[in-house]
Amino acid sequence: MKNIFFALFVTFVLVSCSRTKINPASTNNIPLTSYVNPFIGTGGHGHTYPGATMAFGMVQLSPDTRLDGWDGCSGYHYSDNYIYGFSHTHLSGTGVSDYGDVLLMPTNAINFNNGANGQKGYGSSFSHQKEEASPGYYKVHLDDTNIDVELTTTTRAAMHFYTYPSSENQVLMLDLLHRDKVLDASIEIISDTEIQGFRFSEAWATDQRLFFSIKTSHPFKDMLQSPPKKGMPGARKCALEFINPNNEPVYISVGISAVDQAGAKQNREVEIGSKTFETLKKQAALSWEKQLEKIVVEDSNKDNLATFYTALYHTMIAPNIYQDVDGRYRGMDLEIHQTKDFDYYTVFSLWDTYRAAHPLYTIIEQQRTNDFINTFLAKYDEGGIMPIWDLSANYTGCMIGYHAVPVIADA
Repeated sequence: MKNIFFALFVTFVLVSCSRTKINPASTNNIPLTSYVNPFIGTGGHGHTYPGATMAFGMVQLSPDTRLDGWDGCSGYHYSDNYIYGFSHTHLSGTGVSDYGDVLLMPTNAINFNNGANGQKGYGSSFSHQKEEASPGYYKVHLDDTNIDVELTTTTRAAMHFYTYPSSENQVLMLDLLHRDKVLDASIEIISDTEIQGFRFSEAWATDQRLFFSIKTSHPFKDMLQSPPKKGMPGARKCALEFINPNNEPVYISVGISAVDQAGAKQNREVEIGSKTFETLKKQAALSWEKQLEKIVVEDSNKDNLATFYTALYHTMIAPNIYQDVDGRYRGMDLEIHQTKDFDYYTVFSLWDTYRAAHPLYTIIEQQRTNDFINTFLAKYDEGGIMPIWDLSANYTGCMIGYHAVPVIADA
């Protein structure tokens, strides 16, 4: 009799399973990236950003709508309607501000004022109705200048795509004084299509060092501005005026590095090279799809899927790789090191992440977990302790405990 009941139970389960409708999310008919909404968390006290980035990437290319304040930690807040520009580094979900390096803003007139003082500036108003974002991609229409902006990224580089309304007055502002206190900075014009430079700044990280290399699709005339402040010589802002008589789309390729300008250029040339914007955008989408496929859920409720995959996406935008394509990186002693044995990372919010994010990584990011631990040990050798809350080769002194230890034990 027991065998009969068991057979009936198994038959019932099999029949029930055969009638279950499998959501397309589990069969790859619908890209999992379509469930990610990067705008979730950009309002309230979420402190996230909507811009383009790769999983655990060095570049976070995103609009900046807020210069300071606790709810400006990520540089963007959904309640704002004015964009200052698009910078290449951002933090997500933190309670302290930093980053916002190398701000670029397309506009239609040379103006070194950002508009924060209420006077006319290079920034522009915008509306969410003309704004969209998906993993590795961001787009917005600048209402004041009628310019369309699209952004995408690789791991260590990024590409901007601008559509100006006419061939006249095609201006691009480069502002190294954006947000953080600048310790030192420089803009160097290499040719009429290439710029390089650096920005050393102080905020949460007291000595952050970032180098950049910029390549433009069209030649430009340049105009530099050196702020007349004691102790701050050299160009910190630059206005580029493109020569584009046929009003073709303008593309800006940017590589960044914590090591030097040569590293930034190499990152740009290796990861972007001659690739088109559409190729890079597709490459980013495919890479994110592969990341999200590490966990496939079945649910007929699309809101649940959006919540889940957006949360999963947010677990994958930090920590950030802090190593150039040649293996060089800036260590916690601020010296240059090199390794090809593992990938070196930064932005370890361990007081926040040891409980849930890192246990998740031990399941879906096993190789990266090994790299994380090797990074911890390297930081110990360089700075004397494993990271507690490290940021761009700086110990921030933030939070208590020594949570690199349970991360290692859990792995």
